[in-house]
Amino acid sequence: MTKRLMNKETIKDIGVNVCRFVVALTFVFSGYVKAVDPIGTQYKLNDYLAAVNLEGSVPDYLTLSASVLLAAVELSLGILLLFAIRRRLVSKLILAFMTVMTAITVWIAIADPVKDCGCFGDALKLTNGETLLKNIVLLAASIVVCKWPCAMVRFIGKANQWIAINYTILYSIATSTYCLYALPVFDFRPYHIGADIRKGMEIPPGAEQPQFETTFILKKNGQTKEFTLENYPDSTWTFVDSKTVQTSEGYVPPIHDFSMEDMTTGDDMTDDVISSKGYTFLLVSPHLENANDSYFGNMNQLYDYAQAHKYRFYCLTASNAKAIDRWRDMTGAEYPFLFTDETTLKTIVRSNPGLLLLKDGVVIGKWSHNQLPQLDDESAPLDKLPEGKLSVTSLGKKICLSLLWFFLPLFILSLADRTWAWTRRFRKQKSAAGQTGGSDSTDKDNNTPVADEG
Repeated sequence: MTKRLMNKETIKDIGVNVCRFVVALTFVFSGYVKAVDPIGTQYKLNDYLAAVNLEGSVPDYLTLSASVLLAAVELSLGILLLFAIRRRLVSKLILAFMTVMTAITVWIAIADPVKDCGCFGDALKLTNGETLLKNIVLLAASIVVCKWPCAMVRFIGKANQWIAINYTILYSIATSTYCLYALPVFDFRPYHIGADIRKGMEIPPGAEQPQFETTFILKKNGQTKEFTLENYPDSTWTFVDSKTVQTSEGYVPPIHDFSMEDMTTGDDMTDDVISSKGYTFLLVSPHLENANDSYFGNMNQLYDYAQAHKYRFYCLTASNAKAIDRWRDMTGAEYPFLFTDETTLKTIVRSNPGLLLLKDGVVIGKWSHNQLPQLDDESAPLDKLPEGKLSVTSLGKKICLSLLWFFLPLFILSLADRTWAWTRRFRKQKSAAGQTGGSDSTDKDNNTPVADEG
């Protein structure tokens, strides 16, 4: 009987810890991809506000602050659960969080206000149905963890938990701050460095085509009915109207909404720009009226550099002619402007303005307005400079660096904490054994992995 109970207890403990790791790692991943792209998270929050008719009612600084805070909350809860810090409180907070998120995803699945929930940023796109299923699984795992929080094995003792808590919060905020100043350290969008824009717009042979269904509305003897091509009636019916709906999206290329239009002539400049040989600078600003003009001197200097070396230079914007004229008056800009869709521009670069450098249609450089390349009339041609050469850090290397910066300090802290706890316990047992002539003694030190509470 005792053995059977121990087996049940062991199975329960294993189950709780499996649920704990599933929920924790999901929270860590979700929080981190939001932290490295706070502006992308802000755009998604604006999509939700638009879905409930609150678009424009919340200031940008509040939505941006909310995106940074959301990333910090998710990442912190994930790390606290992963290391079993404040087990009872954290398990309750995560259950409450998942209850709210699941309720939201039920609404999303039914009403379909957005096509992607934004749970994992641009790193992983889920349909609304997949998002709901994912949250149901996480909610169930959260219930298990919340019911038996003390079954979670603790990796850091109470005395050192504050270090892990503060480090995680500071790391998340520092990461978001850096990515706001520069650009996201991970770029999962189709305009990342190394992307060939022309290839990104191609539809491969044999790809699934979009499917459409046409319905005809006909009338006869005062009766109106809808018909399809398969059951189209005879000529005694009178045609009233028809409607066509798309039933299947088919293959959608990674870059499907990229176009550039000359605002003076109305000509489509897309193919001319991305098919041109050599270097092309693209200054990107979704809305010039909201753009940071602190570095306009550097932008004009880059334009002069492009002119001197006969490189193309355009500003892509969704602003109207009035906003463009105002920008010209403020900054003295002489470069030509091309109209591009606002959503596309926000996808291209997370900076307003930001800068792209193309070579033969391939993105070889991206900069925020805070880190524009320092080039002037006396600088060498781009093919002789680092800025003119494609330099791509592999995804694996970036992930390794991120793990080293974030998890290595926590791992060292955990290892040092456990080593200290086990060393202290060993010394106490040795001391007790010496005093009692070698009798057995146990210690309920609250720094051991499973004996402590809370």
